[in-house]
Amino acid sequence: MRIKHRVFALISLIMAVSFLTTYFSIQYAYSIYDEQLYSKSSQLLNLSSSGIENELRKIDKLTFNIVTDAQVQSLLPQINQDTTEFEKYRIRSFITDRLVQYAGYEKYINSIEVTDLQDGLSQAGQIIRSFPSKRQMILKESALGLGETRWIMPDDDENYVIAAREIRSYQNLELNRLGTIIVRIKFDKIVEDVVAGTELKNGEIRITSNDRTIFPIYTDTADEPTITNVNAAHQGYMIKEFNGKSYFFTEIKSGYLGWTYLSLIPFDKIFMKIILMKNILLVGFIVSLLVVMVLAINFSRSLTRPIEELIGQMRQVQKGDFRLAEAETASWTNVQMDEVGQLQRTFRVMIQQINELITENYSKQLTIKETQFKALQAQINPHFLYNTLESINWMAKANGQPQISKMVESLGFLLRSSISLKETLITVGEEMDIVMNYITIQKFRFEERLIFEMDISDDVKRLLLPKLTLQPLLENSIHYALESMIEPCFIRIWAHREPGRVLLVVEDNGPGMEEELLNQVRRGEARTRGSGIGLKNIEERIIIAFGEGYGLQLDSEQGKGTKVSVIIPDEMGNQHV
Repeated sequence: MRIKHRVFALISLIMAVSFLTTYFSIQYAYSIYDEQLYSKSSQLLNLSSSGIENELRKIDKLTFNIVTDAQVQSLLPQINQDTTEFEKYRIRSFITDRLVQYAGYEKYINSIEVTDLQDGLSQAGQIIRSFPSKRQMILKESALGLGETRWIMPDDDENYVIAAREIRSYQNLELNRLGTIIVRIKFDKIVEDVVAGTELKNGEIRITSNDRTIFPIYTDTADEPTITNVNAAHQGYMIKEFNGKSYFFTEIKSGYLGWTYLSLIPFDKIFMKIILMKNILLVGFIVSLLVVMVLAINFSRSLTRPIEELIGQMRQVQKGDFRLAEAETASWTNVQMDEVGQLQRTFRVMIQQINELITENYSKQLTIKETQFKALQAQINPHFLYNTLESINWMAKANGQPQISKMVESLGFLLRSSISLKETLITVGEEMDIVMNYITIQKFRFEERLIFEMDISDDVKRLLLPKLTLQPLLENSIHYALESMIEPCFIRIWAHREPGRVLLVVEDNGPGMEEELLNQVRRGEARTRGSGIGLKNIEERIIIAFGEGYGLQLDSEQGKGTKVSVIIPDEMGNQHV
């Protein structure tokens, strides 16, 4: 690892240990608070369950008062005797009036009805028409109580909690059955009034008996949610997810009816301030952690930046870039005075000395290359002059025409261009002028046997190349292609652009070369029919001018002609070796 990474890792490790220690300490403190909250929540649920069951006790006591009422005890036996229907109706009306008096004392009673042995009804409160099957079930359940109150849970037929008990005769302790009292209770109203003003109002309270939900009442059991009771390991409370929200879950079991009371209080409402504090602490710690990490990064960078800069300078010099030696002195005066600063100063002195040696050696090599370039170029002149004079001589003998003047003019232009050594590099356009004058001379010689075409764009004509590069290639096409052909020879010069370079192509439809001969020409091993000055000369001058990435590319196939590509840089400046 780098030094800065080591420093950063060390500081990050210290911060991580501090964060974990703080986090688990806070979690432990909040777990203690959760237990305290459960204690309070359990007490609240216990008080609520006591309040609910107190109301049920009152209703139980009310049913006891009704079944032991002297008037009820005296009227019910009369109905069971052989009396007229009118008399039975009158007696039941008296019982109804008595039930109305009792029902008026309790706001949580929906209705009270007394069923006699003749299946007659005496009702007070809201009239409920139960299904016969429901009524029979209530009568059977009340009979199991043997005079005690039986609590019947809500179902699909009725959503009331029902208190039912048999009415038995207590005269002479006969305990004969006289009828049944059925009290329908507004249980949801009881729960609503009891939990009003408590934290349970913000959540949800649920009351079950033998896995049957009493409150809230679900008319469709398919919609009733399933709640798993809390395990003893959780000491009666846990945090559970319902419908995508977190709830504080508490459970107790009542002692009077044995019902299970469960409370679901929204976790966010209870822990709003706690969660806010947690978030504040977490954000604060994260912000402080980021600040410390930024400071750690800056600190580690301050230690390693000078070393990295020195490594970068070394890599720059490794790539051959010695501009560092020519940098302003002021930039070096700000270097630190520690060990790294001394190393930077020593390195700069060494680079300056190396740069001076390279500059001196470069000047010497440049002089040598320039001399070689001019010597190679000078070899072109006698070779070209010989061929031109031969063409003029042949034309004079063959025709004796005044067209010789035109050839002489073209020859003069070519001689001036070749003899002038002021500029070693000329534009492609200037080179094309030389080519066109040479073609003028050769046109007089070969007439319609020579078909020449040139396709060079104006932007390519502004590029640089060594003087007399294309003309010798054109001369080779005439010498090796046209002169050996009877039919017309097609010679074309065109340009092709590639990324960072341009290819000037000279191609003909001559006899071409065999593959073995082509490889020998590429390696410079083939023997020429002329003075021996040709492709090798041109390629060496291109390499001297532009570097190893440029030169000539030769392609030929027997019977399909020859193509020579001159590769030069795609730039118009004087950036050449």
